[in-house]
Amino acid sequence: MSSLNERTSRSDAGTRGRPLVAAVIVSAAALAATPVSAGPPFVTDDPDTPDKGHFEINLAGQYTRFNGGSTANIPSLEVDYGVLSNLEATILIPLGLSQVSGVGTNVGFGDVELSLKYRFIEEDSWGWRPAVAFAPQINLPSGSEARGLGAGRTTGFIPIWASKDINQWTVFGGGGLNINTGPDQKNWWFSGVGVLRELDPNWTVGGELYYSSPDATGVKHTMGFNLGFIYNINDIYHVLLSAGRNLINARDTNQFSTYIGMQFTF
Repeated sequence: MSSLNERTSRSDAGTRGRPLVAAVIVSAAALAATPVSAGPPFVTDDPDTPDKGHFEINLAGQYTRFNGGSTANIPSLEVDYGVLSNLEATILIPLGLSQVSGVGTNVGFGDVELSLKYRFIEEDSWGWRPAVAFAPQINLPSGSEARGLGAGRTTGFIPIWASKDINQWTVFGGGGLNINTGPDQKNWWFSGVGVLRELDPNWTVGGELYYSSPDATGVKHTMGFNLGFIYNINDIYHVLLSAGRNLINARDTNQFSTYIGMQFTF
């Protein structure tokens, strides 16, 4: 699945939280074969869940550069477990890095994420009905706000994700409300849509376009994109990579971002 840390760091790292520093971060963060699925390495998630009793583990590094600094996860560990055939439980633990001009470089644990994903509509393989899932998420304030590694408060995300397979193509997207209470803070909306194309059993390529509304007083909205691929080494090991930038307000939020990870499914 795609994390709030990843959405924050890759869509507008330079403006989240207090001016520039906590901005930088709710840590810097974290997104296979058949059927094709989204989520890592993309910011936008989908309704896919591991089979009951199976794991999907993502070990990934992420980097976002903005005017005056950068943020990263070095790395993040995300563990997804199939509780039921349509219910996933997730924990994500990031080791974050925050580098801001005039402040310095800080490294430490970021905010831990806990989430569930419940797919309540199954895709109609012979028709046009998409799969749809509800995926509430809570983010614990385990990262230091003073060091630019966390939000300094409990936050959350309440999204709906949908996807549809059409031969070798997959269309996915959705979004929801990010709960972000606090002085001068705002609840903010995230939405995204993407397309994947399975070239062969090993290679899948794709891209996404996403939007984030302002999350604090004086902050601008952002829009960006990522292009990426998934390479299936075998049924267990998968290489994930994406890169992109913001198209709106990029200078202060996301001039360049990338995600590089290994996914283990068993």
